[in-house]
Amino acid sequence: MVTPLPPDEVLLAALRAGDEEVFARLLDGWSASMLRLARSFVSTAASAEEVVQDTWLAVFQGIGRFEGRSSLKTWVYRILVNTARKRGVREQRTVPWASLSTDDGPTVDQSRFRGPEDPYPDGWLTFPKIWPSTESEVLAREVRGVVAAALEGLPARQRVVLTLRDIDGQSADEVCSLLEISTANQRVLLHRARAAVRSHLEQYYAATTGGAS
Repeated sequence: MVTPLPPDEVLLAALRAGDEEVFARLLDGWSASMLRLARSFVSTAASAEEVVQDTWLAVFQGIGRFEGRSSLKTWVYRILVNTARKRGVREQRTVPWASLSTDDGPTVDQSRFRGPEDPYPDGWLTFPKIWPSTESEVLAREVRGVVAAALEGLPARQRVVLTLRDIDGQSADEVCSLLEISTANQRVLLHRARAAVRSHLEQYYAATTGGAS
């Protein structure tokens, strides 16, 4: 079982005192999610690893200047995002964040809904099927692969927001602060990303079970 990290004030005091054990716990606890997030901005896994290394170096060098205006984790992740953005632009992986649109049209094929003349307009023609359990390790591994492929195909902003919210478990407020976007923008990006991933999963289950979703 993973031991929870102590409160920020305890972490900060330990880090500023050069406590290597606490720093190692942070590395173990946050580096995997930081690597996933960095990979959303850069072209290779190796490049993402370098972003994470550069971030930890910046944290170690700058911890004395941290003013506590946000949580320690948000501060660390903001350094990561800024580092990854700069590297991604150099690699021509990303374009300026503000220039990416969130309006990609309907998130679900409109033909799946009842028309305006129907007694129940805008309702589902047929409800989506319930997906089978993923208790089988083989099935779970396949599903993880489908989700990973769906994530890779998402627009950059949607991929980043979904990674932060649904994989790393950060709150909406934390994501808005980290990425400097509005609550409404975050909500739209997350909704579209989830809809896209769900569509990939529907196609996968339809193919494996022999039926349509």
